[in-house]
Amino acid sequence: MKPKTATLVLLAAGVLWMPAAAPAAGEDGAPMKPDRSLLRKATFAGGCFWCSEADFEKLPGVAEVISGYTGGRVPHPTYEEVSAGRTGHVEAVQVLYDPSRIGYGELLEVFWRHIDPTDAGGQFADRGSQYRTAIFYHDEEQKRLAEKSKKALAASGRFKRPIVTEILPAKEFYPAEDYHQDYFRKNPLHYGMYREGSGRNAFIRKTWGEDSPRPRDDGRKTRWSGFRKPPVEELKQRLSPLQFQVTQEEGTEPPFENEFWNHKGAGIFVDVVSGEPLFSTTDKYDSGTGWPSFTRPIDPHFIVERIDRSFFMVRTEVRSRYADSHLGHVFPDGPPPTGLRYCINSAALRFVPKERLEAEGYGEYLTLFAEAR
Repeated sequence: MKPKTATLVLLAAGVLWMPAAAPAAGEDGAPMKPDRSLLRKATFAGGCFWCSEADFEKLPGVAEVISGYTGGRVPHPTYEEVSAGRTGHVEAVQVLYDPSRIGYGELLEVFWRHIDPTDAGGQFADRGSQYRTAIFYHDEEQKRLAEKSKKALAASGRFKRPIVTEILPAKEFYPAEDYHQDYFRKNPLHYGMYREGSGRNAFIRKTWGEDSPRPRDDGRKTRWSGFRKPPVEELKQRLSPLQFQVTQEEGTEPPFENEFWNHKGAGIFVDVVSGEPLFSTTDKYDSGTGWPSFTRPIDPHFIVERIDRSFFMVRTEVRSRYADSHLGHVFPDGPPPTGLRYCINSAALRFVPKERLEAEGYGEYLTLFAEAR
């Protein structure tokens, strides 16, 4: 069983966690699913698989994450057997991802940022070899990239102790019991208290800061790369009072009383300050919240996620990369294919109709609508 002490400590400290809303359906009730024949597989052991699953499922390009057991000698093990340390297995996750949207190198980056790779005795509150960290490679290219990333992390000097995470060939993977799958969605209150109380979040904050678990800079150059935010006085002239309050002061507009919450026309939404392409109507759905909601961004390069602890909650804030505009928040209670709900303020967006994409310099995104359901 997961340690109960973490939950008790947080309750005693008065730490609050806001439970997620129930999953919402897409506009037509049947969101488009990725072609599973094009998906690739990655397997990671990062301690508690509840936490690893939640971390990877946030990523655009990840179609599914399965919690399970691997690396041991006992076929079809149970949770009780694995957690007792009698099988040689570790808690692990199997990640199914679309390589056209996210690379194996990015998955490795996220993996390293969510574990203590110097701890050979478990992870955080979970102790024992069943919680040790490992990367299980499925082919020689994954092995090469994993070894390269481990060497780079060791050379970075970020950790004073040696990196002990193993890189091993993939073995039979056994999915965990149903109640463990998507635990962070099914039991958000307990999951949130467990994760914070386990020490994982504190370690990540201390080691990597408050930034998104995604890489800070993927090295890409776009026509927005040289964008510099205008001075405050100029922004106040360019933006409406509500746009300024939302994007520059982390404000929130009223639900059901904003420009795009019920918008139906085809096109894309761009940052109201810089014009960075952010979201497409092909990923928009009615979440019932009264704000524009999307299952994913057009391109994760233009999105930055940060931890937000305001209002006695722990949430993930969404900002634009170059303008650094506050956009809204992302929650793990959306529909397939990502399971995410990007809840965005209309005041942070400008809409570019499909018919205007070419004229306004967004012609590359016309393919979104050629492939749309």
